[in-house]
Amino acid sequence: MSTSLSPETSADAVSATANGGFPSAVTYDAALGRPWLNRVRGLSRRLTGTDLFPEPEHLATFAEEMFATDAVAERFVGEVYGSLGGEQARALLDEALTNGIDSLDNPPPAMVELFAEFEEVPGWVDPDLIAQGEQIWRRWGTALFSVAGGETLEMYTEAAVAKPLSLAGGYAGDNALRRFLETAKFWIDTSQPGALLTPGSAGRATAMRVRVMHVWVRRTVAEHPEWDRERWGAPISQSYQLLTLMGGSVVPAMALWLTGIQTTPREIRALLHYQRYLGHLLGVRTTWYPSTISEALRLLAFVNLTRSYDAGKDGAELIESFPAAFTTDDATGLAKLRGKYNAAMYAAYSSIYMFPWTRRKYDMPNPLPGIALILLRYPLVFTVETLRRISPAFSRWHEKLMCRHRENWHRMQMAGRSADFAHGKGLRR
Repeated sequence: MSTSLSPETSADAVSATANGGFPSAVTYDAALGRPWLNRVRGLSRRLTGTDLFPEPEHLATFAEEMFATDAVAERFVGEVYGSLGGEQARALLDEALTNGIDSLDNPPPAMVELFAEFEEVPGWVDPDLIAQGEQIWRRWGTALFSVAGGETLEMYTEAAVAKPLSLAGGYAGDNALRRFLETAKFWIDTSQPGALLTPGSAGRATAMRVRVMHVWVRRTVAEHPEWDRERWGAPISQSYQLLTLMGGSVVPAMALWLTGIQTTPREIRALLHYQRYLGHLLGVRTTWYPSTISEALRLLAFVNLTRSYDAGKDGAELIESFPAAFTTDDATGLAKLRGKYNAAMYAAYSSIYMFPWTRRKYDMPNPLPGIALILLRYPLVFTVETLRRISPAFSRWHEKLMCRHRENWHRMQMAGRSADFAHGKGLRR
């Protein structure tokens, strides 16, 4: 994948010669000064022939693109929303997504450019791998929600991630469940059969709406006095979006083995490809995208070993709001029982998918009841997964069951609400 950075963005990145070119919150220089880490990196090179971290040229790209954003979508929002206003521009976007941009009379040039890029399928796309990635997400069912929600909490310790979410308010406090369910709708829409490659599909439309929403958050956060570009780079930068794609492929595939769900290396490679194209639809144009599981793991190792844990109160609010969002103290009957079950399970997931030393810093609910349930059902889940791998007929039945379960779960949680991926709103402070 390639990207064309604006002169201003490129100058920012190139001028950041200290700290390996990274924003100052990425503790790159400090990490290189740790003797134990250098010993581990040396051992990795001797045993595997590769460094624990990505190749230097890939790290340089990753650093530069922490200052890069989505130029095409930025122009669209600036031109169309700036001239028409939020309500009319949103209606124009919905019309183009529903009936195609050709249905519009004289669409704005920036909109034509956006849809031309959005609708062009890159030559590297393998439709079979895209379909396989969609199928794996469907097969995971609500387990995708649990692992994605839990693993994200670990990165809320970083202000570069937490600050935009806190300022926007979507994942904080009472809004946490609503926005999580909206994200779950994104996961459902973009993993339906043919979702990413079928023109006019709900999955593609959802991806575009999320892409535009990212622009709104990015623009308003970047102008906020609390945002420090030198320290954190650009809000929702290309590099942090790349990490999100890793969080939808390599990370959950490996983490779900802890609950009995089996994903093979071949399937993980398909997920990497699927996520790369989903990222393309979301405006991710990173110059380097990990092409192997090893490259992805090395990137994740680098990120985890250069964290600054600087999110403070913003991170604490986001982390503590997530499991608390599933409590239903005001519900009665079956809804109350279902809420208690969900609260117990997400307390457990937030424990399983966070590092213990991170979790201890926050006020988190007791995970033991949920962990006990996970352990009790582990043999059954592992047996079902094994049968799925050896029996195509059972696999098809299992996928249908998981799809029905995730859609029922989402519908019950939404309780009649709809996911609108709203944008154009102000920040909460």
